[in-house]
Amino acid sequence: MKDHRAWNDSYREGCLPWDTGRPSSELQRVVTQHAIHPCRALEIGCGTGTNCVWLAQQGFTVTGVDVAPLAIEKAKHRAEQADVQAEFHAADVLALPALKGPFGFFFDRGCYHAVRRSAADKYAPAVARHLAAGARGLVLAGNAREPHEPGPPVVSEEQLRRELGLAFEILDLHEFRFDEAPGVPESFLGWSCLVEKR
Repeated sequence: MKDHRAWNDSYREGCLPWDTGRPSSELQRVVTQHAIHPCRALEIGCGTGTNCVWLAQQGFTVTGVDVAPLAIEKAKHRAEQADVQAEFHAADVLALPALKGPFGFFFDRGCYHAVRRSAADKYAPAVARHLAAGARGLVLAGNAREPHEPGPPVVSEEQLRRELGLAFEILDLHEFRFDEAPGVPESFLGWSCLVEKR
């Protein structure tokens, strides 16, 4: 897994193959179809803040965290430009600071599948500590049925069920395709996993 400096360097150099510049279409679909109502929401690995801004525009009270301070700077600027209120913190998901929770919903587009390579059993308990009882979350991760290089890290269905199952009940798990990013003409296969805190 990249260390903190390497993630920050990606934002300094503009090498962001995961950043579409648009809110996740899968996030939008799940929030609508599963009637996830506005509440305190946490985005883990928020990057430049596109999903945080979209959630705030839907009425959520949003906190975004990312390990890269430069990503947080960009996210704050994006929120200001969009004239929405959101709180941002540069932090490691496995050692989050005191946040204005507990949160009723969380979103993760790609943090879990990066973190799990060195801390597979630590992710779910670390996130769950900041959630309200019965909170829901959406985790998007690379799918091991189509390994690829470059591209998002991948996880098998068995691994995902075991690792997220440490703290969550899986409500819905299905395959989907990540939105294409500028300069990356491929729509990678992923897992869309809707969970609920046990």
